[in-house]
Amino acid sequence: MKEFSDEYLDNIRAIISGRQDDEARRELADLHPADIAELYKELDLEEAEYLYHLLDDDVAAEVLMELDEDDRRKLLADMPAEEIAKQFIDHLDTDDAVDIIQELDEEDRDEILSHIDDVEQAGDIIDLLKYDEDSAGGLMGTEMIVVNENWSMPECIKQMRMQAEELDEIYYVYVVDNDSKLRGILPLKRLITDPSVSRIKQVMDVDPVSVKVDTPINDVALDFEKYNLVAMPVVDSIGRLLGRITVDDVMDQVRESSERDYQLASGISSDVDVDDSVFAQTKARIPWLLIGIIGGIVNSVILTGFEAQIAAVTALAIFIPLIGGTGGNVGVQASAIVVQGLANGQLEVKDAWTQIGREVLVALFNAVIISGVVLVYVLFTQPHMYAVSFAVAASLFCVVIFATLFGTFVPLTLEKLHINPALATGPFIQIMNDVVGLLIYVTMSVWMLRMFPLE
Repeated sequence: MKEFSDEYLDNIRAIISGRQDDEARRELADLHPADIAELYKELDLEEAEYLYHLLDDDVAAEVLMELDEDDRRKLLADMPAEEIAKQFIDHLDTDDAVDIIQELDEEDRDEILSHIDDVEQAGDIIDLLKYDEDSAGGLMGTEMIVVNENWSMPECIKQMRMQAEELDEIYYVYVVDNDSKLRGILPLKRLITDPSVSRIKQVMDVDPVSVKVDTPINDVALDFEKYNLVAMPVVDSIGRLLGRITVDDVMDQVRESSERDYQLASGISSDVDVDDSVFAQTKARIPWLLIGIIGGIVNSVILTGFEAQIAAVTALAIFIPLIGGTGGNVGVQASAIVVQGLANGQLEVKDAWTQIGREVLVALFNAVIISGVVLVYVLFTQPHMYAVSFAVAASLFCVVIFATLFGTFVPLTLEKLHINPALATGPFIQIMNDVVGLLIYVTMSVWMLRMFPLE
């Protein structure tokens, strides 16, 4: 990411203020589209709009895709639909155009589509808008080179040249049959080594890795990683070639998904950025904070029911934070392992009982070690208070077992219900473990006080 000095920014602002168009174009010509997008973050909206109108249409479209969603929405808000269609949509691949249009209101979408000159492109965009944005269909583009398996090599080369004129990048040449079903991939090397072959089907690589149009994005990303692909064809239920997905699109989706999961695990209920409004950030954060307050109130109710015992043995109160903290940590660890396994494909819901069994063994080892260490410590620091010592140790043993099982079971259940399992690594686990852990502790303390009454 390019860093802009204060002197450079002051110079850019002076150029903008003086409306020095030629000088501004020279400054922008030296910058990559991604760097221009970074520069816009340092300027106010009016300054950014001035520079934007000086860009070549192709560069302007690239810069638009590099902007954050909020910055992009602000930039497009004051532009007429025809200008958006002519300056941006006409110069974007269909998958990028769909991303832009999906961010707009329904009324604006229809108006922009009506101003697209290329009827075929408009039709492709309309078709792609029908797919779920979290599926392969919502991620694919239609720009690709497609040849027929029955073509001769000279005819294939002629058709490839014609199709390539409309493309910025060529990843693969896809081979289809007369019914448009994907049959293979033509390696570009074969065009050089076998220029006189009679039919494309004789030199193509058959059975290419492909993905169904309704495949979830997470599964698409796993396939890209597994097969080390830079692009992947997308087919319908009967194998007809519909489009292609490129690795840069997948990486963008993986990054956005990771950001959402991280925020969800932190107790933020919706996607927010550092520069979002105070209201937006408050709205995203407050739900789990309120749930945490409810959990705290439940804890206070539990403690009120055992107020006499705690008042009689004040040492019991000292270890309440230890019980809650240990349960929360253990639960988050267990859930994080499961969520990671579900995300990278190493764990499936059908393997739930195997994973639970493995976690039970881990929990037993952890519980024995943790409770044993704490038992020795409490006996040393609280001599002759056997009720407290055994209550803390036994409670920790039970809490570790419960928190591990709860942290394993919850994300697996959420995955089965098609709810983001990252929810299980956040406040939900910690709050539940705090409440249950405290309930276990006070109950165990009462039992131990009966077994080992104070002298």
